Amino acid sequence: MAERLQKILARAGYGSRRQCEELIAAGRVRVNGRVAVLGDKAEAAADAITVDGVAVPAPEQFRYILLYKPRGVLSAVSAPDRRPTVRDLVPLPGRLYPVGRLDVDSEGLLLLTNDGELANRLTHPRYQHEKEYRVLVARQPDEKQLEAWRHGVVLEDGYRTQPAQVRLESKFGKGAWLRVILREGHKRQIREMGRQTGLPVVRIVRVRMADLSLGNLKPGQWRELAPPEVERLKKLTRQRRREDV
Repeated sequence: MAERLQKILARAGYGSRRQCEELIAAGRVRVNGRVAVLGDKAEAAADAITVDGVAVPAPEQFRYILLYKPRGVLSAVSAPDRRPTVRDLVPLPGRLYPVGRLDVDSEGLLLLTNDGELANRLTHPRYQHEKEYRVLVARQPDEKQLEAWRHGVVLEDGYRTQPAQVRLESKFGKGAWLRVILREGHKRQIREMGRQTGLPVVRIVRVRMADLSLGNLKPGQWRELAPPEVERLKKLTRQRRREDV
């Protein structure tokens, strides 16, 4: 059955439908040798579809992998050096891409999938899905420092963070564990917030993204999402999209 071309490309892992529409509009997509235009339809199993001259692979079944990314592992499919990547930890065939990256020194929940549209709705700033972290800081915070996180902090590059939910979870030696919930993902944001407020960050563990929780997974462990989890996640992202409109 013929489908919108952007839907086929998104399912094949080329990004969200909007990103795939941009590929089509740029003249980078051909169907049976003809340059495609927006609005074109095709049959993934019968038509020869290419992007930049490279054949689009046959549609893969969508997979959704919940991984506990350990520290020292890159949130990437490949690395420019010998460091391990999250893809090394999940020995499954086919395309799988990390959703909602964690820097190399951070750890915790990471979703890997080949569902480009869902990945975009989970990570695009406009949808503002919650991300929850346990954060170990080197000093015990006072209320003024916590209030700075709650109201937003001006980072070194001039960006002002959105208000964060933060509470003291427990004291830990001379430091403390904080529970932090963000609706954005500015580069190294938590570490920078800590630095700007005199709370050096020692460890970051992401424990939740949207309604996905880390659960009992240990560093390096992973599991496939159960069908009901996938459906709840898709429902949540659809709701966010409608609210945005």
